[in-house]
Amino acid sequence: MRSDLFETGHEDYRQTVREFVKRRVVPNMERWDTDRLIDRDTWRAAGAQGLLGLSVPAEYGGAGESDYRYRVVVQQEIARVGAAALQSGFTTNDDIALSYLLRHADDDQRGRWLPGFVSGETIGAIAMSEPAAGSDLRGIETTAVRDGGGWVLNGSKTFITSGILADLVIVFARTGQEAGTGAFSLFVVEDGTPGFTRGRQLDKVGLHAQDTAELFFTDARVPAANLLGEVGEGLHALMRSLPLERLGIALSAQFSAEAVLEWTVEYVRQRRAFGRRIGDFQAPAFKLAELSTAVEVSRAFLDRCVREYNAGTLTATDAAKAKLWATDLQHDVIDTGVQLHGGYGYMMEYPVAKAFIDARVQRIYGGTNEIMKEIIQRELIGRS
Repeated sequence: MRSDLFETGHEDYRQTVREFVKRRVVPNMERWDTDRLIDRDTWRAAGAQGLLGLSVPAEYGGAGESDYRYRVVVQQEIARVGAAALQSGFTTNDDIALSYLLRHADDDQRGRWLPGFVSGETIGAIAMSEPAAGSDLRGIETTAVRDGGGWVLNGSKTFITSGILADLVIVFARTGQEAGTGAFSLFVVEDGTPGFTRGRQLDKVGLHAQDTAELFFTDARVPAANLLGEVGEGLHALMRSLPLERLGIALSAQFSAEAVLEWTVEYVRQRRAFGRRIGDFQAPAFKLAELSTAVEVSRAFLDRCVREYNAGTLTATDAAKAKLWATDLQHDVIDTGVQLHGGYGYMMEYPVAKAFIDARVQRIYGGTNEIMKEIIQRELIGRS
């Protein structure tokens, strides 16, 4: 896939990432799916190889690397082998949980939490969704009430990525009764906090190796030092972080689509039916030609979004467009890939089948694609 996004330093870094994927990812993917978990040794190994926490400042053990293209290299290389669950976990850690800490943590909090994100010793999660509140976060019911020198949290969260392994969870909670944006705040709840418990590990359609859980807060006592940012600024913090979250989802979709397209083209070149290669029939050949064009055009737009993110100019609307387009395209490419593989496309030993079940959630999390359309049309048309 043609792209002028990367420079020599990124390609040098790619070799490190590719070697890690070859040695530590590919041999373990089947075991992770069986265990329904990616072991902590993998996280620590990724940290040791410099795959995690690149944006953490040097004084906390990181590289202080603000160029997001290095993160893109990690996403791309993991997608090449179909390790979507690992990609989801790493993206949640670096593009979401760590992003909140870098933007809103004070010096003491940075010293406490950032080094672990570099070494792989700390796994983070973000707890927003609730049983009765998904994309509409203003409807959340989890509350945080001041009590002496700290806060008491009550409520429950669901669909929490890395919810089983997480060492710290950034919790979005209601701290006011007013209807406006100032009614919400962010709290960091650490493993072992009294009143914080994990429910069942959720049994998902795909991403089996990526642990997803319910979380419960029953009079959970959180010290004042674990308030992240200012009281009442939670929704503003969320809105500032969503463009990167959605860009990360879009990139994982794009690179998954590129990988599946490559697998499918190779398959139709080799597989024969009625004395001819499948790729020699016009219907599949034309479909793949259309998808190849769409994937390449999509890549150009996402490359632009990455550059804009680096420059600090990526808008919420463009991030929504990227997420909407890339995840819809991912679905189209994978669905075609399954179809052109025939019966083998439905067999889990073929990576296209695994990609099929892993990809379905892409159009749901990070805000459903219907919500993305709402964001886009508000800027395009405006509110009535």
